[in-house]
Amino acid sequence: MNPVVDKPELAEPYMFAWLASLGLGVEYTRSKKDSLYYRDAGGAEIEVLDLVGGYGSTILGHNNPELIEYTKSLLDSDTPIHAQFSRHPYANNLAWTLNTIAHREFDTDENYAVIFANSGAEANEVAIKHAEMDRVLKIGEALAEVEAHIEAAVAAAASGATVDASPLRGSDIGEVVAALRAANAERAATPPVYLAPVGSFHGKLAGTIQLTHNFAYRTPFIAMAAQCRFVPLDQPDAISDAIAAESRTLLDVAVDGDVIRVVERPLPVISAFVLEPIQGEAGIRILDIDAVARLRELLDAADIPVIVDEVQSGMGRSGAFFAASHLGLRGDYITLAKSLGGGIAKAAVTLIRSSRYRSDFELVHTSTYAKDSLSTLIALRAVELLEADGGAAYRLAAQRGDKLIAMLRGLRDEFGDVVKEVRGKGLMLGLEFHDLSGSASEILAEQARGGLIGYMFSGYLLREHNMRVFPTASATSTLRFEPSVYITDEEIARTEKGLRALITLIRAEDGKTLLG
Repeated sequence: MNPVVDKPELAEPYMFAWLASLGLGVEYTRSKKDSLYYRDAGGAEIEVLDLVGGYGSTILGHNNPELIEYTKSLLDSDTPIHAQFSRHPYANNLAWTLNTIAHREFDTDENYAVIFANSGAEANEVAIKHAEMDRVLKIGEALAEVEAHIEAAVAAAASGATVDASPLRGSDIGEVVAALRAANAERAATPPVYLAPVGSFHGKLAGTIQLTHNFAYRTPFIAMAAQCRFVPLDQPDAISDAIAAESRTLLDVAVDGDVIRVVERPLPVISAFVLEPIQGEAGIRILDIDAVARLRELLDAADIPVIVDEVQSGMGRSGAFFAASHLGLRGDYITLAKSLGGGIAKAAVTLIRSSRYRSDFELVHTSTYAKDSLSTLIALRAVELLEADGGAAYRLAAQRGDKLIAMLRGLRDEFGDVVKEVRGKGLMLGLEFHDLSGSASEILAEQARGGLIGYMFSGYLLREHNMRVFPTASATSTLRFEPSVYITDEEIARTEKGLRALITLIRAEDGKTLLG
């Protein structure tokens, strides 16, 4: 199954060697719906059932025929891909379509401004950059108000008002003002902090990697960007404690009759709370609706915006366009990518509530390919396909997901000593196995202790059953299932057959067969 090469592997050589060692280094030559194809050593084409789905990118299947024909027509018409700094009505059409869906699913009439990007990590980077810009501007506005209050205090002092400088020293208004400004300059420079749930994954760029809970991913880059505090959502006190721990103040002055007092006012330090309605890389975990409601209440009280990462869970995968709509959670920011491009284009967007939008952001954040005609028009057509027939695709995602999860739960009920839990919603599902680090099989124990057990299972399923499944990145004992809405009953039966064989070998602690 491994390709024969005549030259050294230089394209991510370590990754290729690792995949090859697990039997995953396959060159796929064709794809359609939920199938990928490769050629064996004799040249015969072999079909593989793809349940990875581009990590959530192919809700409409590989090479959706309507999108392929539409893409060809765009290329044949010489669509102007590179026309930056010009009018892009197709981008506005996509923005309006997404707003229409948001209005419907979140029962609101507030619009979202839309910033275009190329990937999910970039869309999240847009969100955290905008949130930080908003925080910085709010600090500037607060300092401007302080200066106005200082002017009033100086005028009051000239008229005979006395100064209560506590907590600062001095009784002369000039000394107090100088000390206040110096203190505020130091406090205003407090670095920003983000909050996120334990288990979060939001990308691997310099900024977004700080929001990814997996410490192994963050370790080399911790010093590069604003830090994140990770909190368990099932502990309400942990959230309020984190907010309290990051609370800071600016100093201000207030004229109270004939006394000038130094007072404190809130200094925004937390830029945003970032979350996934269904945590993907943490093992396909749906956030609890009551916990989310409590979280939103605490954040609103502290004026902390919520960034909802729908990169993997959005675009209909949960049975609604926005998975957060199941939780009643309307984000101040919403990010979309993956299936937004219909499995073909690299397309992503960040939606920002109009009430929080800073229009100057458009002058400081741009991208060469974001909002280009090709990817944006394909994204618009993908959304239109999902919305067609009153959202038939969403109903199909829910129906197909119910069929798939019923099968997985049947395996859990039958093999509870091997399968620990089944989680997810719609076509974003996870099958978690019990910890095998204490297995009598040294192969299984070693792979489990090294965090590679799910990849070994993936290699077996591909090699022996022509099934493509991968584990979640931060919970590798959980296999993910993210097929398209077109997955068939026969393909679900194939999945069950392969998983049964896998579970039988795990139960028998047959590490040699699993490793191949």
